[in-house]
Amino acid sequence: MTIGNKHWAIPEGLISPLGDEAIAFLNASSQEPHVQIFVYYSNRDPVGPYRLTVPAGRLRRVRFSGLKDPEPIQRATDYASTIESDVPIVVHPGLASLQPYLVSQENRNL
Repeated sequence: MTIGNKHWAIPEGLISPLGDEAIAFLNASSQEPHVQIFVYYSNRDPVGPYRLTVPAGRLRRVRFSGLKDPEPIQRATDYASTIESDVPIVVHPGLASLQPYLVSQENRNL
C-alpha cells in the first residue's frame, strides 16, 4: 500500500523552555525511506538537512529538540520546517509535552 507524500511543509514550530514539539512519521510501505528535515528561521539562513530513516511498516516519533546534526534547533525561536523523503510517508506534527508516551526513559529519572 502506498500512502503519504514525499514532500511536506510544517509552517510553524517553537521549542519552548517548558515543552517540545515532535513529528510522527508513518511508513506504511515495505521500503525504508531516507528522510531529510530542513529548518527555516525568520532571522537567519535555513539549517539542514537533519537525516533519519523510518523502518518499513513502522511509526517513528522524533522530538525537534533531539535534532542535533548539523546543529541543535534554537529554543524559544519561531521556525518552520520542510521534510523530504525518497519514499512516500505520512507526517504529523504535535506537541511532545502533551504526549506522555514520548517521554524517554532518561527524562523520567530527572
